[in-house]
Amino acid sequence: MSNTLDHLIYMANQIGRNLARHHDAAGATADHIATFWDPRMKTQIFEHVERTGGQHLDPVALAAVRQLAERRTRSA
Repeated sequence: MSNTLDHLIYMANQIGRNLARHHDAAGATADHIATFWDPRMKTQIFEHVERTGGQHLDPVALAAVRQLAERRTRSA
């Protein structure tokens, strides 16, 4: 794994942990990533999930990335 990918995984997990008490933690995490992450960052995390199934992502972060990928597919 590259340092950049490691950092993206760390950040996604941190966001998920910070929003864990939210009634829809995965949705809130997805919204945060959608709003604040650069498109290249999102593409890299999508590719990671597609390639590895989300290795090293916590459950909330993984659900969030999957939600974002689904949103992207629906809007394409």
